[in-house]
Amino acid sequence: MLWLSWRQFRTQALVGVVALAPLAALLLFTGLDIRRAYDRYRSRCGVADRCLDAMSQFQDDYRTRLLLLALLLAVLPAVLGVFWGAPLIARELETGTQRLVWNQSVTRRRWLAVKLLVVGLGSVLVAALASLLLTWAASPYDEVSGERFGALAFGARNLTPVAYAALAFVLGAVAGLLVRRTVPAMALTVLAFTLLQLLMPNLVRPHLLAPVTVTRPMTAGALRELRGVGADATVKGLSVPDAWVTGTSKLLTAGGRPVDARTMDTCLTRPPRGAGDTADCLGALNLHVTVVYQPDSRYWSFQWIESAGCLALAGLLAGFGLWRIQRQVC
Repeated sequence: MLWLSWRQFRTQALVGVVALAPLAALLLFTGLDIRRAYDRYRSRCGVADRCLDAMSQFQDDYRTRLLLLALLLAVLPAVLGVFWGAPLIARELETGTQRLVWNQSVTRRRWLAVKLLVVGLGSVLVAALASLLLTWAASPYDEVSGERFGALAFGARNLTPVAYAALAFVLGAVAGLLVRRTVPAMALTVLAFTLLQLLMPNLVRPHLLAPVTVTRPMTAGALRELRGVGADATVKGLSVPDAWVTGTSKLLTAGGRPVDARTMDTCLTRPPRGAGDTADCLGALNLHVTVVYQPDSRYWSFQWIESAGCLALAGLLAGFGLWRIQRQVC
């Protein structure tokens, strides 16, 4: 059964290797290029007043390229699920070739389990290699930027792409088992995995661990560092060093109440005489804001928890498939 599964999969595996080779070459080139630029950045940082400019230039040179590569890695699990997972069972059920195997000594569950194991292992290896190369290539940039918790970066580095690849593959295979048609199974896989990729970073990931909540005073200097404060007294652009900020409150008075609209209008449009600019006006009110964030030290905890959750979901789907195939009508 292992040999048969490999013979059926070897053409897809060869196509995957050929498609992965240019990506691997691009990641190797990018990694070497980033390391040369990182060395130049470190040499420029020997002069104190040039370090910030060198850091900004280093990040600007590679931010867009790494975002595009991270987007490509985020799409890779879906591609594996669509082209390797969805046709795996659906094509056999469409053509009826599964009957030949099921009438032999091989049981339905063993037939499905071996297929999931062989092709699933290939999917995991492809995602692992791509993730390893991108993680290596982007490591100097990540060290400087501190943006490892970004939605795209987090899902394209280290463990999570491998777990997502396993989940997308099993999702596609089970979709094919249920739908029994290859093209509809592909469409269903794309829809389900896209929904998962949207929900995970926005609704699930911020709550995997209880966040840290701190109060930050909003002095005039702190307000000037922000991108702006809206008329509804909402702080925008607030950051915490080496942390992933997941939420901020509105501007609060010393008593913990939100700043009223009249005060905001006064400072935004007609600062009192002697108050200076808007930041001085607001800073003189002893305001503060509550910041909810995840420390950067929890990065690996989030990687392990999210990866374990995806693998557990993949295992449940595989178990459902093994249960369902026993009741599958030929």
